Amino acid sequence: MLGELAPWLTIVTDSAEREHVLLSDGWHHIRLDVEDGCLMGQEAVCLRYRLDGVSSAQAMLLPLRRFLAFCGQRRFVPGLFPGDPGIERGLAMLRVHDALADNASHREIGAALFGEERIAGEWGGASDSLRSRVRRLVRDAKTIARGGYRQLLRRGGPV
Repeated sequence: MLGELAPWLTIVTDSAEREHVLLSDGWHHIRLDVEDGCLMGQEAVCLRYRLDGVSSAQAMLLPLRRFLAFCGQRRFVPGLFPGDPGIERGLAMLRVHDALADNASHREIGAALFGEERIAGEWGGASDSLRSRVRRLVRDAKTIARGGYRQLLRRGGPV
């Protein structure tokens, strides 16, 4: 079965010699941790899925459903990978960070993110919302670059 999964499969070994398996198409991923034994070189493996208590079972079922669907269909079923609302903002912060590294002004950053036409119409208008949005993105991009991404990962939400 591992050979059939090769296009999506990555296996790494940690410092304790435990294997970690990643099935990924670049956007979606399923991670398996091998607690005993080794996948490399074995013809057959025994898969076990452990649920620790009723309270954690609900959250643990989605990864299992993703894995079972992937094994059955050899693709990542989009309905089992709901969109993350923070992805768009995270990508915007990366773009802002790159623009700042190129010494772009806030207005240039706004034009790159929201379009030159929108910036021309709203940048100097009665509402300051677009400028404020760019300022917040600049602030957050700088925070992330200074190590704030650690806080983001711990909380699992926007900075």
